[in-house]
Amino acid sequence: MERSNSYKDGLLFTAMVAVECTNVGLNILFKLAASKGMSYFVFVFYSYAATTIVLLFFPFIFRSNTASLPLLKFPVISRICLLSLVGSSYQILGYTGIAYSSPTLASMISNLTPAFTFILAIIFRMEKLAFRSLSTWAKILGTIVSVSGAMLVVLYKGPTIISTSSMPSQSLQWPLQSTQSRWVIGGILLLIENLLISVWYIIQTQIMKLYPAEFVVTLLYGLFATIISAPICFMGESNLSAWRLKPDVELASIVYSAFFGLTFSAVVHTFGLRMKGPVYTAIFKPLSIAIAAIMSFIFLGEALHLGSVIGGVIICVGFYAVLWGKANDEGGKNEDSCKITLLQSPSS
Repeated sequence: MERSNSYKDGLLFTAMVAVECTNVGLNILFKLAASKGMSYFVFVFYSYAATTIVLLFFPFIFRSNTASLPLLKFPVISRICLLSLVGSSYQILGYTGIAYSSPTLASMISNLTPAFTFILAIIFRMEKLAFRSLSTWAKILGTIVSVSGAMLVVLYKGPTIISTSSMPSQSLQWPLQSTQSRWVIGGILLLIENLLISVWYIIQTQIMKLYPAEFVVTLLYGLFATIISAPICFMGESNLSAWRLKPDVELASIVYSAFFGLTFSAVVHTFGLRMKGPVYTAIFKPLSIAIAAIMSFIFLGEALHLGSVIGGVIICVGFYAVLWGKANDEGGKNEDSCKITLLQSPSS
């Protein structure tokens, strides 16, 4: 039993790391598509539509996991609708923020997701606070430090540390990135996006307690998100010619998003939320910093700025403080359960 649990934990850990890699790759592809004029409204709608088509086959492939499920009732459907509204909103805000700034900044600010998720988990009584505990203060102070580091990344770009102006890939940069005001706007949008991602985690965790069917819930999420995002995206991008996809990086980004972006990410996160909860699922976000910095340097030719480095270090310090506090809490719970088991065991 323990070996089976260890295997499942290792598989989930590997999948969560893979999700962060594929998400950074998706951000890079979108940035390249945006540099060629692709609208983020077009990208979001087509991504959800393509994802829904891919997910249609999952309940048939994994029929054994859905055969004994109860009928969907209004409380579950209403929560999935709310989940889709939150999901489509943070997708639009996130890709708008990337278009205004960069994938590297998006990965930096994504470190706030664990802190936001921890705060919301406390509000919804998924996490408990004991103010006399050192781990509780580590989580509180770590959250404050993470927020401070993210604000530094957004408000202070700083001098260039590593410049790539001589590289030919520099021409792929989105022209809006050059001004400080656009950088700040993009950072604010990304902050809101990560707050909504944390809200998404909380709602999805509640749904999985009511209806533990990952593939069915993910399929309905994609379907409802497509329906909800359609009027928003069509109003945001009224130019009909913009909706004609070119057979280049634009189409490639949509196909990649359908298979490795939204589909893979949503399914793995849903499994993680059911097995481990929202805080565990959120703690993998900081991995995207190094991945995004390397990939943005290689594929986009983006320069590395002092503000991003300092802010990223501060965010990581706060994040690992929260992680340490969370680990201590789980260790204490395991010790308490062991003591209870020993006290309840019959004496020989």
